[in-house]
Amino acid sequence: MKVLIALASIVGFLMVVLPGPLYQFAGVSLGTAFTSLRFGVYVGGAALILIILQVLINRKSVSWGSTFIYAAMALVAVGMPVSMMSKASAVPPIHDITTDVTNPPEFVAIAPLREGAPNPVSYEGGDVTKQQLEAYPEIKTQLLPQSINEVYIAAERAIDALGWERVTEGALPNTLEATDTTTWFGFKDDVVVRLTIQNDDTLVDVRSKSRVGKSDLGKNAQRIDAFLFELRNQLGYH
Repeated sequence: MKVLIALASIVGFLMVVLPGPLYQFAGVSLGTAFTSLRFGVYVGGAALILIILQVLINRKSVSWGSTFIYAAMALVAVGMPVSMMSKASAVPPIHDITTDVTNPPEFVAIAPLREGAPNPVSYEGGDVTKQQLEAYPEIKTQLLPQSINEVYIAAERAIDALGWERVTEGALPNTLEATDTTTWFGFKDDVVVRLTIQNDDTLVDVRSKSRVGKSDLGKNAQRIDAFLFELRNQLGYH
């Protein structure tokens, strides 16, 4: 049973941890990567059951050090995909979030980089807008009392602080565009920040959109919140 536990724990762990790097660097398809995640849960679950049986039946002969390691690997195999599924069920299956749903900021500089991406650069609206407003009512246009030049400089610093890659060639005036690459799968999500003068104040609108995937697991809304928080930080609000 010890050999079976070791095999199931290691295989389950690898089936869950490796799909991201394999998709990002080895050209494995997204469908194959997600299939590996799904079956990794089953293998990891089987490993946990075997570990429990071993502890119950052969408690005296259990090697607690190796058992703890295998249990940790099995828990990762089960926990990571289950956490993803939990997030997916808690948010709407959309991937394009904006502070201005009636006139969303437009991707211009980034548009050529998205050619061939499964998710088009255009804003769908309709049911997507409805789902966003219900799920993320706090995602709204921000009014800041600083000049547009001050906010623009702070926005540049905020993008750099968040580790996003700025894309400037062809960008519209008073607009910043950037790409955020996720760590595990290397998904590229794009952001556009639009600044508009309103008297002596500045309106800030942000849009974040995934290039692939139907549901973003709430990542785009989190990204907009993170940017606005960092923008205020750069402006000295915190």
